[in-house]
Amino acid sequence: MKKLTLLAAAAVGYVLGSRAGRERYEQIKAGATKIAQDPRVRAKASEAGQTIKEQAPHVRDKVVETASSATAAAKEKVGSHSSGADQSTPYPQS
Repeated sequence: MKKLTLLAAAAVGYVLGSRAGRERYEQIKAGATKIAQDPRVRAKASEAGQTIKEQAPHVRDKVVETASSATAAAKEKVGSHSSGADQSTPYPQS
């Protein structure tokens, strides 16, 4: 999948940065369409989509866990640096 992304990016860069004209653009477009229609590419794309669906809950749980840990660590640091501060008024009062 990474190779396909790289090739697509290279093709887009070439088309946008070259002076080859419409004919070369059409050749690249036809090649990209042919690759996209390849059953092996479609199978890998489907496989990647399924893997993403399966892993999304695990990733979400890990993000929540990491964010909670970071929040707790930040609260601990702030609490240790403001030991004499009045926590009931967190912002300066005018």
